[in-house]
Amino acid sequence: MADVLPYKPRAGEIPTDPGVYRFRDADGRVLYVGKAKNLRQRLSNYFAPLRTLHERTRRMVTTASSVEWTVVPTDVDSLQLEYMWIKEFDPPFNVRYKDDKSYPFMAVTLADEAPRVIVTRNRKIPGARYFGPYPKVWAVHETIDLMIKAFPIRTCSDASYKRAMQTGRPCFPGQIGKCGGPCSMTVTIEEHRAMVDDFVAFMAGGDERFTRELTKRMLSASAGMDYEAAAKYRDKLSAIEAVLGKSALVLPSDEDADLFGIAEDELSAAVQHFVIRKGRVRGVRAMTIEKEIDISRGELVDQVLQRAYGEAQDVPRRILVPTLPDDALELEEWLRTRRGRKVELAVAQRGQRADLMRTATLNAQQALIRHKTRRTSDYIARTQALTDLQDALGMTEAPLRIECFDISHLSGTNVVASMVVFEDGLPRKDQYRSFGIAETTDDTDSMYQVLRRRLAYLDRPEPVVTIDPTTDEVVGEDGEVVGKRKPRFAYPPQLLLVDGGKPQVEAAARALRDANHTEIAVCGIAKRLEEVWLPGEDFPVILPRTSEALYLLQRLRDEAHRFAIIHQRKKRKNDITSVLAEVPGLGASRIKVLLKHFGSVTALRAAPPGAIEEVQGIGPVLAQNIHTHLSTR
Repeated sequence: MADVLPYKPRAGEIPTDPGVYRFRDADGRVLYVGKAKNLRQRLSNYFAPLRTLHERTRRMVTTASSVEWTVVPTDVDSLQLEYMWIKEFDPPFNVRYKDDKSYPFMAVTLADEAPRVIVTRNRKIPGARYFGPYPKVWAVHETIDLMIKAFPIRTCSDASYKRAMQTGRPCFPGQIGKCGGPCSMTVTIEEHRAMVDDFVAFMAGGDERFTRELTKRMLSASAGMDYEAAAKYRDKLSAIEAVLGKSALVLPSDEDADLFGIAEDELSAAVQHFVIRKGRVRGVRAMTIEKEIDISRGELVDQVLQRAYGEAQDVPRRILVPTLPDDALELEEWLRTRRGRKVELAVAQRGQRADLMRTATLNAQQALIRHKTRRTSDYIARTQALTDLQDALGMTEAPLRIECFDISHLSGTNVVASMVVFEDGLPRKDQYRSFGIAETTDDTDSMYQVLRRRLAYLDRPEPVVTIDPTTDEVVGEDGEVVGKRKPRFAYPPQLLLVDGGKPQVEAAARALRDANHTEIAVCGIAKRLEEVWLPGEDFPVILPRTSEALYLLQRLRDEAHRFAIIHQRKKRKNDITSVLAEVPGLGASRIKVLLKHFGSVTALRAAPPGAIEEVQGIGPVLAQNIHTHLSTR
């Protein structure tokens, strides 16, 4: 592969102005759209020596056959043009969204003569005002049922409304008290419009004014002995309080903000968008993102905000994000033009905002896990993953049994290894294993040791036992059940996966050669770039971002890492150094002095606080803390 792209522009040809650039393939298809404050400086990053580029960036620039750019007057213009081109061309190497377009919304059809409130998934109703999205349809219906008790606006269909207005007979929902529009023959169009305005104002966050006014009217009617009117105001107030009770106050009552929690890995991201009005969460929107080009957290935030507000009608005065993008000022200006007033872009750093950001981020992390798990647990996806893996690794058959190994240690101590097993793309937790390893800081040597120990089981003859096929139990010579059949640890895998890059893979391949089991395939997955390495290869295998095979390898790697951490924590509980390190005020030097003074862990555990206090640097309070801590272990 040539180290210089043939379509690289000549020196000085690229301008230094702000602008937007497009990479195209040989067929003219737009592969990637990006913006830059300085086009020459930004594009030079793509035309650096290919060996220095991120693997997926290298794949994009080598797939492309040309690059073009458009100069714009300001950075804000470049942001706007980038958004328009991404919407127009849908480039495959830009981040791709799977959002909540199917989520239900509450909509008020303000363009109608007598607006009505409806549940819809259509975001393109002319003149409609939307609220939500809601997680479930029943949640929208429940909110509407409560709201029309306080603000009885129209709920009937357009056909029912037209028929009622023509005949002078109330619509059916109006007859049963479910519609408060002019078609119910109880209010005029003007009076109904006023109620609609109140409905919209309340849903937009103006709840304090309504509760205050209704309370005042209820007390006034009660003082005037108009108990029937007072009861109506009371019922409306109860309905409003019921709606408010479903959305807790999470920020100050005058706060209008949108908050974005983001969780990501090398290939995907999940976003939780909390819509907060008057301090209350009025809606939550979720989306997952597929990443192709390596982008920073700030660039991801930039793309998410463009997506969220590119065609939005409701832009709040404050937007809270986990990280400010580099073009935060330009984004604020772009958002200001959308809102018509100032918009602040900020990071939630402390207090209630930080607490809410942690909640949104936790939801995003769980959504990302669900997104990846669904793909792996689906039968069709699993079959596709195994087939893709067979093709990518050049195997003669699909790897129906895969074993993944991970090494975990704490600064060279408490070295452990884990082995997790997937069969037919699903975990076999009964066959997981963990290994203790002599202390070393060499991960490749640890990997070699563990694989040699595991491979040794393949050469051991299995004991001859009688298995009851109905219960899977081992039956003795006398016909008595002697136990359950143990998982076949001697069953050979078709593929060994190691957590790591080229060095770890070469160590694993050496273990297979030394054990005379070269029939087993081996590969490694490097976490930083999600590259798949094969032994003896100078370049990694780059699986497509949407590849089911890559999701399967990721899940294997993550499961092996999780299992190794669990084993390491159990082992550390028995490590007196780690136990003592948990005592507040006890550092490494004092731990060393303590162990030297008592000579053994047993003697230290048996020592009373007075004896511990005799050690230099240990006061009475610290001695008591050490004694209490060890006695509970």
